[in-house]
Amino acid sequence: MGFSGHLVFARSERPLLEAPLFNSTGPRMRDDVHEWQPRPGGWQTLQLGQGIWEDEYLSALVEWTGTPACVADVSDSSVALVTGLDTDGHRWQAWLNLDNAAALLVEEPEDVDDVSLWMATSEFEEAIGHKRAELDAEVPADAEGALTWASTAGVQAAAKQPRIEGLLRARETFVEELFDSLLDGLGFPETAHSARQSQETTS
Repeated sequence: MGFSGHLVFARSERPLLEAPLFNSTGPRMRDDVHEWQPRPGGWQTLQLGQGIWEDEYLSALVEWTGTPACVADVSDSSVALVTGLDTDGHRWQAWLNLDNAAALLVEEPEDVDDVSLWMATSEFEEAIGHKRAELDAEVPADAEGALTWASTAGVQAAAKQPRIEGLLRARETFVEELFDSLLDGLGFPETAHSARQSQETTS
C-alpha cells in the first residue's frame, strides 16, 4: 500500500503546524503528520494522513502565511492532483502520473454491470487512451499556471516551460517523488539532500 493523503507546501518563519487551520483537527493529528526536510527560505512540506485536509484549508493557509502555497491530493502513491493558490486568489491545477490519472478519471459506460470485466476489454483501454489524450492536451496550460504561481512566490524557475511540461508528463513509481521534482523544477530552493544529489549528478 502506498501513501494516501495530502502534501502541503508553503513558506513560513513558524512551523506550518502552528497555522490556526490545524487547531480543529484534534490532538491525534500529529501522529498522522510527517514533516519533510525543509527547503531554504522557510519553505516547508507537510505529509498529512488521509482525512486531515479540507479544501478550504488552502486559502486559509495562504492567508496565514501571506505567500502562495500548494497541496497535492495523493492516492496510493500512484497519482496526485496538485492545486496551487497565490495571494490574489489565482489557482492552477495539474495531475501527476497522467496514465494513472486517466485510469482514475475515465467514466464507465452506463450499461456496465461488472466494472472488473469492463476493465479487461479493449473498450476500456480505448477509453483510457482518450482520457490520457485529454489530460495531455491540458499540460501546456497547467505548466504555464504552475510557472506563474511560482513567480508570484518570488522564485526564478530553474527550467523553462518545456521542462515543466516534461515533469507533468513524467511517470514515477512514487508520485511523491514527482511532486518534489516539480518543486525543484519550478525553482524553489532545494533541500540540502537534493542539492547534494544535483552536484553529484553534474560532477
